[in-house]
Order: sequence, then structure tokens, then C-alpha cells
Amino acid sequence: MAHNTFPGLGGRVVIVSGAGGGGIGTAVTRMLAEAGSTVIAVSRSKDNLAANVEPLAAEGLPVIAVVADAATDAGITTVLAHARQTPGELYGLVNVAGGAAPATWMPATRVTRTDWRALFTQNLETMFFMSQAVAAELTTRGLPGSIVSISSISGMNTAPFHIAYGTAKAALVAATRTLAVELAQHDIRVNAVAPGVTETPASRAYVGADPERDRRAIAMGRRGQPREQASAVAFLLSELAGYITGQTLLVDGGLNLKWTHLGADHTSLFLEDDGFRAAITH
Repeated sequence: MAHNTFPGLGGRVVIVSGAGGGGIGTAVTRMLAEAGSTVIAVSRSKDNLAANVEPLAAEGLPVIAVVADAATDAGITTVLAHARQTPGELYGLVNVAGGAAPATWMPATRVTRTDWRALFTQNLETMFFMSQAVAAELTTRGLPGSIVSISSISGMNTAPFHIAYGTAKAALVAATRTLAVELAQHDIRVNAVAPGVTETPASRAYVGADPERDRRAIAMGRRGQPREQASAVAFLLSELAGYITGQTLLVDGGLNLKWTHLGADHTSLFLEDDGFRAAITH
């Protein structure tokens, strides 16, 4: 059932790019649908959509699963075609698509052009060209709108042994600020959320459970949950943030306030696998 926690989202169409992973994107999809938006939930993985998004629709939530790759023009065209066919007024875009596999961690001296370009495509180009397409659609139709993208604490601070990912997420913040200026005249707001360490299926690939480490590293003493990142996204997307644009909201439980999660070898204390640590620093 829709509720009014996030005013201005009811009855509107919102695209969530990167909705199928079972983490932040899926949590955003649920929260926006519960707020009354019709959510076009996009993932390049049909299996992920079947596992994590289609059950939301089965609950009766207004969610439309769309298989499309946000890193390609064809994928973006597919998403916009669905947006035009969906009843309701197009209003929002949430860019979650991105991330980085464990194999992308390595010293800066070992990063290849292929590594660099792949992470920039995955984390920056997906955000920019999807935003560009949605903004063009909104301005052509004379509609107001709101765009929120997922950056990372790695884009707000240093990212040792993960330089390409951190730099791409920092570039996303810069793109957010410039888009906000250009699109303000069209009544389109553009913001970002920078999560700290969040407990998601993707993060479990290299961050195990360790309550004592979490208490040591994070001011609030625990890792974040996807729904907590989703709440920040929904806030920025909604009319509650009607006079906010060009900002990046750091949602990290105070991790940045206790920037002590780097060990003596400058690797993250969250990397509990000594074999993985040795491999990325070699």
C-alpha cells in the first residue's frame, strides 16, 4: 500500500537502473514502489530480476522489470521505450548500476587501460548517459524531475588499491554538480548518495561479518543496510528535498569521521582474507 513518507512520488514513474542485485537497487525499488511510484526496474541480468524484482511485483507493488544494459545505447533506448509506454508521468531516475568485482582491486601501478576503462564504463558512463537520456526526455516533454545517483565513500576519500573505482565514483560526484547547474532551469534536480560500507550481496564477496572490526572502524559501530541507503535516495528524489540540488549525501554511519580502517600496509581492515590482501598488493 502506498504511503506519503516521501511526498511527490505518488503516481509518478521512476526508473531505477541497477535494480536487480538484491542490494541497494532492489531496496530503492521496493521503497519507491511502496511510496506510490511506478518503478521501471532495470538490470542487465534476467536472472537477478527474476530473483529480486519480480517477487515485488508479485506482492502487488507497481514494479516493471526490464532487462537492459545501462552501459549501452541500445539498453538506454529500451528503458526509455518502456518509460513512454508506462502510464503516469515520468519524473525520476536512480542510477545504481555500477560496482567493482574483487578482481579489480590492485596497486595503481598494475592498473591497465582495459581495467580503467571498464570501471569507468560501469560506474560513470552508466550514470551519465542514462541521466542524459532521461533529462532529454523530461525537457522535451516539459516535465520537472529528480535524478539521484550512487557514488561511494571511495569517491569522497582515498581508495587505496582501488584507484579506478574510486576515481570513477569521484567523477560521478563532479558530473552530478555540473548536471545540477545545467538542468536547474528545467526544474530538474540532480543529487547523489555516497554509501559507506553497506551489507549487500556484492559486498559480501570480500567483506565478511566482524562486529568488533565494525565497532572499531565505524562511529555507529555497524555496517549500513540497503534500506538505509534507499531512504536517503528516496528523500533526495522526493519533494522533501525540493530545494536541494548538486549535493552528494554521505551515508556511512560516521565511517569517514573515524578514518582508521586502513592497516599498517594501507589496505582496508574490512579485507579479512589474507590471501586476497596479498594478491591485490603484489
